[in-house]
Amino acid sequence: MLRHDFARGISGLPLIKPELVVVSSPVAEDAPLSLTAGLGLGLFLVSVPVLLQAPLVRFLPWVSLAMMLPLYLVSFWMLAKPRLRWWGDLLLGFSWSWLAGTIYWGWLRFEPLWHLPIEAVGLPFALWALWKRRLLVGQCFYLGSLLGTVVTDVYFYCLDLIPFWRRLMTAEVSDSLPILRAAGELVKTEQGFLWALLLLSLLFTVASIALKTRVLHWWVFSGAVIGTLLVDALFGASALL
Repeated sequence: MLRHDFARGISGLPLIKPELVVVSSPVAEDAPLSLTAGLGLGLFLVSVPVLLQAPLVRFLPWVSLAMMLPLYLVSFWMLAKPRLRWWGDLLLGFSWSWLAGTIYWGWLRFEPLWHLPIEAVGLPFALWALWKRRLLVGQCFYLGSLLGTVVTDVYFYCLDLIPFWRRLMTAEVSDSLPILRAAGELVKTEQGFLWALLLLSLLFTVASIALKTRVLHWWVFSGAVIGTLLVDALFGASALL
């Protein structure tokens, strides 16, 4: 009798589809990206604005700004395609970095105080995406890139390199070398080394924690963070040499 009542009670419960009880998955079944590929794309896309966008916004900022329209259109088109939605997600997150870089380095690069507010242009949308758990791959890329930018700017403020930034943005190319040398002398001080060690350790710790999750969007985030470290190391080495 008890067994019969128990079976009857179970049969009266609504069926629960298996996919509804899965809260999150490291990599969705339809994701074309492996964890390693996500990490590599995060690294690569951080370097794109430096290698491609920097010279473009220097001389043709309106062209860089006009490229935002096809970036958004392609990303939304991809998001509507089940097999391409991950790529559209990533492209949408990248577009925030492209937009911020265009606005700041195209027209406002002479004032360092505007750098972080402009770079954070996509932050409200990214936080909304995290809260809703939507478009996580692209927005985590943007957040990783933004975090690296914040730490870099903090280093500039801690070493009082902002005056050199302003002078460099208004100087001719032929006059930039002495400015870089003077900034490099501050970087080579004990204070410069300690601040660099502290901030680099912070970024490496954050990137390592993200990698331990073995979740695709956090691996993309980690790739963006590590990418900013490599770019900063490149510029730091050029200043020191």
